[in-house]
Amino acid sequence: MIDRSAENPADRRIFLKSAGVAGLGVVGAGAVGSMESASAAGPSDSAILNFALNLEYLEAEFYQQAAFGKSLPDNLTSGKGDKGGVVGGRKVKFDSPVIEKYAREIAIDELDHVKFLRTALGGAKVSRPKIDLKNSFTAAARASGLIGPNQQFDPFANENNFLLAAFIFEDVGVTAYKGAAPLINNKTFLEAAAGILAVEAYHAGIIRTVAYSKNLNNAVRKISNARDSLDGKTQLDQGIGTRKKANLVPTDRNGIVFSRSADRVLNIVYLNPGKTSKGGFYPQGVNGSIRTSGPKPS
Repeated sequence: MIDRSAENPADRRIFLKSAGVAGLGVVGAGAVGSMESASAAGPSDSAILNFALNLEYLEAEFYQQAAFGKSLPDNLTSGKGDKGGVVGGRKVKFDSPVIEKYAREIAIDELDHVKFLRTALGGAKVSRPKIDLKNSFTAAARASGLIGPNQQFDPFANENNFLLAAFIFEDVGVTAYKGAAPLINNKTFLEAAAGILAVEAYHAGIIRTVAYSKNLNNAVRKISNARDSLDGKTQLDQGIGTRKKANLVPTDRNGIVFSRSADRVLNIVYLNPGKTSKGGFYPQGVNGSIRTSGPKPS
C-alpha cells in the first residue's frame, strides 16, 4: 500500500550510531543486520522515522507560528531531499491565557520532537519539505463544509480557528504513530516512537477537551467526516461528541485507538483521496522514501 523502498544500509548504520548519541541506548551489530534484512519486507526503521519527521516538521511549524509567531530555525531544517520554505503563519491573538499556555507547551514539545528525530537519524535525516499553512487550511475548511467555496479560513485569526486547525493534525499524528508501531523492528526505536505517541495523545486530548468546552462540536464533526472521506473506505474517525455526551477519547469497543497506515495519513495531509505524491499541506510532497498516498477506493 505504500512505497516500501528504504534508505541505504550506510544511512541506517549512521542512524543507529546517532541514535545512541541521542540517548536511545547502545545497539549491537545484530540490530543493524535485522534492520537491513527488514527492508525486503517493509520500510526500514529509519524510513519510518523519517516519515514521522516530516509530520513533526508540519506540526512544529504550525505550533511555533501560533504560539510564538516564528518558524523553525534554519539549523533544524536541513537534510536529504528538497528543502522547502513555509507559506503562511503568524502568532495567534489568544483570548484565553490558559489556551495560550497550552499552545506554548505543545509548540515546545513538537520542537523537541524535531530535534530528537533529527539527532537520532543523523546523516539519514530528511530536510523540511515545503509546507503550506495558508492555502491548505482553506482547502481543508472548504472540503469540511466549515466555509463556503469562495471564503478563506485563517487558522491564526483567533483561538477557535486555531483549535479547529490543531484538531486536523492531532488525531492524525496519534493514529499515524500507532499504525507505524508494528513496522518498527528495533525495540529501542519502538520505545522512542511509543514515547512520542504518548505525547501526541496528550496533545490530542488537550485539543479535543478544549474544543468541547468551547462548543465546537459541530465544526469538529465536519472535520472528522472530511478526514474519513479522504483516508479510504473505513469510517473510523470520530468527533468530540454532542452537547449531551462527550467523546474526548476516540476509541473502539475495546477502548483502543485505531491506526492509520502511512499512505492513508498522506491522503489526509495531501488533501487528496487518490494516489499522489504531493498536495495540501505539502505542495511538493514529503521527503524520504515513504511519500505516496493510497489509491482511491474502487
